[in-house]
Amino acid sequence: MRGLRREEVAQLAMISTDYYTRLEQGRVASASGEVLAALASALRLGKDERSYLYKLANKDDLHHHQPRDAEGVRPQTHQLIENLCDSPAVVLSRYLDVLAWNQLAAAVLTDFATVRRNERNFLRMLFLDADFRGRFVDWGPVARAAVGFVRASANAPFKPRLARLIGELSLADADFRTWWAERHPSYAAFGTRSYTHPLTGSYLLDWQVLRLPDDEQLLLVMTAPPDTGSLEVLHRLAAPNAT
Repeated sequence: MRGLRREEVAQLAMISTDYYTRLEQGRVASASGEVLAALASALRLGKDERSYLYKLANKDDLHHHQPRDAEGVRPQTHQLIENLCDSPAVVLSRYLDVLAWNQLAAAVLTDFATVRRNERNFLRMLFLDADFRGRFVDWGPVARAAVGFVRASANAPFKPRLARLIGELSLADADFRTWWAERHPSYAAFGTRSYTHPLTGSYLLDWQVLRLPDDEQLLLVMTAPPDTGSLEVLHRLAAPNAT
């Protein structure tokens, strides 16, 4: 308790001693964000300790945990995806905005640098970008899973950025309207997909989505399954003369 008695902590947090005792016992699920913030301040908790307190209560620390924007990809994350020479990799926001990518991801999916920043969204491109959409052999299940993923990540009321995206796709695509209205969340984080490229034809890639620490950012990494010939396909797409 960092040198403070239980009564002193309770007084600083403006709660009763009995209530603080229950919190000490791990019964924090009912604690409000205001109470948690007061406790963190009274106990002078560090960043990791504060994060752990909020996780115990299943609450979001909105004041101390702001998501990074499209310019906020860590340099270490940029270096990580560049070092994945045999694996296409993309950094995404919780709403699937494309924040960063390596050269192999651009070869496999599309050259994201040529896409306007406000249109550089994985979900949007699945429905509205014909070339991007055409890279997925089984487009329907991929698009439907992406809709479910965004649905699972969305909190009502929707943020303006997400509301605009949903409105645009609802007007433009009947499949999106249907799948969004079904309200089926998707938490799929790994699997195998069949891709295609004009230069190579169809090939398989495993994929997995990893949550980056301390950010509301995701890392999508694709890898070649053994004994499928997909690694040779990736090497061919990565060649300087590939078109």
